[in-house]
Amino acid sequence: MTELYTRSWIEENLSSLESWKQQAFEDFATMIGDHTYPCVPGRQGFMEDELRYGFLGDPRNEETYQQFANVVKEYTLCSRDTGKYASLALLFYTPEEMKQHFNDESYEQLFWSVLNGVSKLDEKEWPDSIPKDPDDHEWEFCFHGEPYFAFCATPAHQLRKSRHFSHFLIALQPRWVFDEINDTTAFGRKIKQVIRDRLTNYDKIPVHPSLKWYGQEDNYEWKQYYLRDDETIPTKCPFTRFKQKITKR
Repeated sequence: MTELYTRSWIEENLSSLESWKQQAFEDFATMIGDHTYPCVPGRQGFMEDELRYGFLGDPRNEETYQQFANVVKEYTLCSRDTGKYASLALLFYTPEEMKQHFNDESYEQLFWSVLNGVSKLDEKEWPDSIPKDPDDHEWEFCFHGEPYFAFCATPAHQLRKSRHFSHFLIALQPRWVFDEINDTTAFGRKIKQVIRDRLTNYDKIPVHPSLKWYGQEDNYEWKQYYLRDDETIPTKCPFTRFKQKITKR
């Protein structure tokens, strides 16, 4: 059976899923279905059943990395057929003790551990069009030959409501989705302003300074993947796949 699910399939078969999966999806639907949710394209994709979903195990376990890799590989092969607001929402089993004891920093470390672990399982070479150095303004996380913007939400986020979720969540958006949503198009500039206005009203703290357009010379995508529950930023990128090669370059 496929490891990818549509909204319509989940809603029709919700009672057949494990209880944590039912709860995670219902919480996700409530969050993104809210008309005040800041990410307009993401909400539109949800409403039109263009998003795809994967349910994964405990993110602290390495076997979950393989589940992640399998789902993203499958998604990469079909994402362009799902709609112009394509996105993959990965909902992780998050034990109660994690929710109670993991703080913002713990989840940040976990997020990068998962991304690093999954990247080691990539069967394809890194695309030639994407730099391997995260400190290059055109860098993006890639898997199975496809560049993806990664988004993380956690139970520990409180002030930055737009990054709060009841379970550990990683969403991946294919880079091609942003071909018409960027600073070079009137539509992109309009959407950006709408999202920023919504973030201002949605969150309890100002819009994070790392939120910029892909390709801007002062923008670094990795800084946007995991936004802390304040305005601080890591001093260096935790993505390590090519670190030694880049250092020796």
